[in-house]
Amino acid sequence: MDCIFCKLAQGEIPTDVLYEDEEIFVFTDQNPQAPVHFLAIPKKHIASLNEADADDAALLGRLLLRIRQIAEDEGFAADGYRVVNNIGQDGGQSVAHIHFHVLAGRSLQWPPG
Repeated sequence: MDCIFCKLAQGEIPTDVLYEDEEIFVFTDQNPQAPVHFLAIPKKHIASLNEADADDAALLGRLLLRIRQIAEDEGFAADGYRVVNNIGQDGGQSVAHIHFHVLAGRSLQWPPG
């Protein structure tokens, strides 16, 4: 499989890792859109939320709770942050591996664009 996020999670491409366990990989975004911008992915390749099924529910739940824990540990949870999951071309998904952008460290406007 030629998935850049799978390669990052497998250590084939170096990146700034914020958290890693057997199922979850969290790393800084190389093109940050806020003072804090990282990506959280499952190590299991799931192309998008449209491809996730009931067997992925616990994994995706743990991933979201890990995002919350990182926000608390890094000290930006109280001020607020945004979690974004882009799905498909019109949704802005550029890598076909489910991922959650986490942005914080400034006031985030709505609508995003």
